[in-house]
Amino acid sequence: MPKPLEEGSKAPAFNLPTDNGEKIALKDLKGQNVVLYFYPKDDTPGCTKEAIGFTEKLKDFKKLNTVVIGVSKDTVEKHGKFRSKHDLGVVLASDADSDVVEKYGSWVQKNMYGKKYMGIERSTFLIDGTGKIGKIWRKVKVPGHVDAVLDAVKAL
Repeated sequence: MPKPLEEGSKAPAFNLPTDNGEKIALKDLKGQNVVLYFYPKDDTPGCTKEAIGFTEKLKDFKKLNTVVIGVSKDTVEKHGKFRSKHDLGVVLASDADSDVVEKYGSWVQKNMYGKKYMGIERSTFLIDGTGKIGKIWRKVKVPGHVDAVLDAVKAL
C-alpha cells in the first residue's frame, strides 16, 4: 500500500488513453497546472454534474494555464458517448486497470446498503506546473466543488 499523498509532494506520473484517441501524460503537461479529478462512473447524476461544472468553467481554468482531466475506469468508448451526450469540454481519460486511481489513493472500500465493495472515491488533485500537488480534495461533494478548485488554482 503506497503512503497517502500529501499536499506539496510530487504527483505520481500518469499516461492514460483519452476518448479522442490520444494519450495524456503528466510529463507532457510541465509548466501547466493540472486539475486531475477521479469520478466513479460516466453518465451517473453526480459525475455528470461534476463534468458539466468543470466544462462550464473551462475558459476560466484555461486563462489560468490549467488543464482539467477527468479519470474513471470507464472505457474510452464510454467516455466518448458521455462527452457527446453532455457536450463536455474536459479531457476524459480511462484508467481501466485502476493503476493511476490506486497511485493517487482514490481506489477505496465503499459501503452501500451494508454491502462493501471497492470503487473510486470522488477526489480531486491540483498539480502545479512543476509537478507538485498543490491541493487535495477527498470525498468530494459536487455542489460548489468546481468553484473551490478554481479558487485554489487562482491561489497558486
